[in-house]
Amino acid sequence: MSSQIIPVEPFDYVVFGGTGDLAERKLLPALYHRQLDGQLTDPTRIIGASRSVLSHEEYRKFATDALKEHLKKGEYDEAQVKIFTDRLFYVPVDAKSDNGWDQLKALLDEGKERVRAFYLAVAPGIFGDISEKIRDHKLITKTTRIVVEKPIGRDLASALELNDTIGKVFKEEQIFRIDHYLGKETVQNLMALRFANTLYEPLWNSSYIDHIQITVAESVGLESRAGYYDKAGALRDMVQNHILQLLCLVAMEVPPSMNAEAVRDEKLKVLRALKPINPGNVEKMTVRGQYKAGASAGGAVKGYLEELEGGVSNTETFVAIKAEINNWRWAGVPFYIRTGKRMAGRMSEIVITFKPIPHSIFDEAAGRIAANQLIIRLQPDEGVKQSLMIKDPGPGGMRLRNVSLDMTFAEAFNARSADAYERLLLDVVRNNQTLFMRRDEVEAAWRWVDPILKSWEAVNQQVQAYTAGTWGPSQAIALIERDGRTWHEVI
Repeated sequence: MSSQIIPVEPFDYVVFGGTGDLAERKLLPALYHRQLDGQLTDPTRIIGASRSVLSHEEYRKFATDALKEHLKKGEYDEAQVKIFTDRLFYVPVDAKSDNGWDQLKALLDEGKERVRAFYLAVAPGIFGDISEKIRDHKLITKTTRIVVEKPIGRDLASALELNDTIGKVFKEEQIFRIDHYLGKETVQNLMALRFANTLYEPLWNSSYIDHIQITVAESVGLESRAGYYDKAGALRDMVQNHILQLLCLVAMEVPPSMNAEAVRDEKLKVLRALKPINPGNVEKMTVRGQYKAGASAGGAVKGYLEELEGGVSNTETFVAIKAEINNWRWAGVPFYIRTGKRMAGRMSEIVITFKPIPHSIFDEAAGRIAANQLIIRLQPDEGVKQSLMIKDPGPGGMRLRNVSLDMTFAEAFNARSADAYERLLLDVVRNNQTLFMRRDEVEAAWRWVDPILKSWEAVNQQVQAYTAGTWGPSQAIALIERDGRTWHEVI
């Protein structure tokens, strides 16, 4: 069974950074997949823009090579690639000068009536420059949107400044702050599980839930991001955006509708209810880690400092936090969050652990009764798993066993799981802001994260070493086990 594919109205997508890594690996393949499914309608165009001097044909060759490299086996179709690349155009543009902007305007003026989206797949330092050039060259129409990639600042002050800069040019309803995690099928299914079933929502509170874990683990190291990452670290790179957005979707109250503003209002309430972490409790509530040399699936790997080519760095490649939400629904329920690089596997999941039964009627011979868990897997195999206690089949008395009701989306629906960017790119065209961050959300997240960064500095909290290919430093295990709980680590 497959979902109904609804074509979208013709649009012009201008990708600043059109020859960059994000465009090559994600944006162009995502738009190609929408072409395959029949969602792109004529005369839709995708326009690459960057400082590189290329012709339209040279850009089409770049895109063809990108598709050959990054599509999975069987997805490259010569006829469809030809149709797709015929939609591609290119304009050399300089964000710091007026070079190329008149050519871009002339190209866009051929389709003034279409939805017009500008995707800033560039460094945040030039978001403002590009926004102002778009305004100065009169490229903004009634149906114009702008898409902004993370990071939205490196602290609260810079986030406020960046939002102000873009906000001087575009209205808030035109700004789409993208977090690709929110486009994942499983993330949206979290809302379906909660709000389309009577089974879970009555139990979704401190009376029935013991604790919640959110893990986003990566097996890779720095790759090509050393310069950025050493100035950011895991807290800025992953927690402030991806993980806090997941936490909001787990913890938010039921919105009155799926309207974008209604959903984002409820997420904002969660961010504002997070218990502050300060110098007085930061060492108890957080752990910072940094990987050292070890082994991964591909063999021996270098440590973080070696990947930086020597030197000293106190940047965290791992962070674990015990977060608490000060409201009626979640009082007393800890949210354990962790993320790191060079961990034992690539895995993103949300684990809701329910409270144990209040009294067992079974004798010891029946075995230990495990608490029920709902596991929402974002990657690598998107799906949902519910653990239950049942009787082990066969004669000879009552023997209890913990088993899982397991649904993997690829198997259940016999269909390819769409990449998050596919959905989000076309949500921009449809003007659907539900899965994008509002300005006050971004700033509320920084208001919680900023004091953690400052507290680490105030108490001089050092990174703890962990061996590459493990689940992080031992201190992270202690963080949860001193509460009588343990991390869920099944790959």
